[in-house]
Amino acid sequence: MTAKLIPQIEAHVVTEFSDHSRPDLTYHTLAHTQGVVHAAEQLANHYKLDETQELVVLAAAWFHDIGYLSGPPEDHEERSASLASDFLTELGVSIGVIEQVKGCILATKLPQSPRNRLEEILCDADMYHLASDDYKDKQKLLRKEKENLTGVAISGSDWRQKNIALLETHQYFTKYARNHLEEGRANNLRRLKEKQAEKNSDSKPETAAVASAAPEPAVSSAPASVEPAQQTEKKKNKDGKSDRGVETMFRTTSSNHLRLSEIADSKANIMISVNSIMVSILVSILPRRIEENPNLMMPTALFLTTSVLTIVFAILATRPNVTQGTFSHEDILQKKGNLLFFGNFHRMNLGEYEWGIQELMQDSQYLYGTMTRDIYYLGLVLAKKYKLLRVAYTVFMFGFVTSILAFLSVFLFFSK
Repeated sequence: MTAKLIPQIEAHVVTEFSDHSRPDLTYHTLAHTQGVVHAAEQLANHYKLDETQELVVLAAAWFHDIGYLSGPPEDHEERSASLASDFLTELGVSIGVIEQVKGCILATKLPQSPRNRLEEILCDADMYHLASDDYKDKQKLLRKEKENLTGVAISGSDWRQKNIALLETHQYFTKYARNHLEEGRANNLRRLKEKQAEKNSDSKPETAAVASAAPEPAVSSAPASVEPAQQTEKKKNKDGKSDRGVETMFRTTSSNHLRLSEIADSKANIMISVNSIMVSILVSILPRRIEENPNLMMPTALFLTTSVLTIVFAILATRPNVTQGTFSHEDILQKKGNLLFFGNFHRMNLGEYEWGIQELMQDSQYLYGTMTRDIYYLGLVLAKKYKLLRVAYTVFMFGFVTSILAFLSVFLFFSK
């Protein structure tokens, strides 16, 4: 049911955003809706929702902000729920499912008030951006939208203060969101507070100059007292940007390595499947032909050897290699253990592993060093995979061509 209805719902919502485009909506756009849908899918997969529950969550995610297209921001949740109900009724969705969809949409109204797991999932998906790396950019779009809708300019200080208040008070509802998003939310809150503190410190010299009865001393001394604080804030911002760049680099590199590993496994599986099929066909057909024409023995043996060797090298390229699965306290204290690879800890008990992870998280140098080693050894595994794959493809290419030529020679020169 979900596989059939969700594409129809998606197409309808996309069409609505296209047909009723509002330039003043810079944040509540189709891109925002798609982001919430993606987050809802992630949460739904984690909690292994059944088909009906998944339909409820994803339908609510697609419709949750469509009310913005037909009226003011106030009560847009009610309009969204009504539009969702009308369309789902046309699709023949049951009343019970429609009521659940409406409940999820209405639960996103601030302050959020979910009553069950499905409503909690949509609420967390709607606020997923609070923990995202592009939180700053999204808040700029939201600020611009509010200014467009109200016609009132919002100062940077007031906007930051409102965002700080939201980040300080907001709590995610699902355990998954709390485990995976709280750190990002806290980081965004910290950056906002640092920015606010920097702006406040910048305004202090002007205040001191106005309030002071002796202007010259105040002017000459204020910059000296403020400058170190400004330098500290700039250094913090620079370090924060550096940390984010390093994290992005590690994330991108690891992702690329994993994709290359998946590609290698896929290529090996193709070789195994193709050659297995050819061997099966060859074994079932050629024995009778060999009895009639013994000269076919040599090309047949060559072809079988080629296929078997190709399969062997392809299997070697995909064969897993699990290491001892243990590490010692001394390895951790000496910053040698790689706790990010399961092969190094799968035989350890939970308490020892938790201790190792705590040590890792408390030392950024150890953490980055571990991630570097993890990427390095992933690269070594990839090099081995692709080397074996190259051998498999080379054997297959030359062996296949040679076998075909041998068969043609037999049929042309030795056929009866």
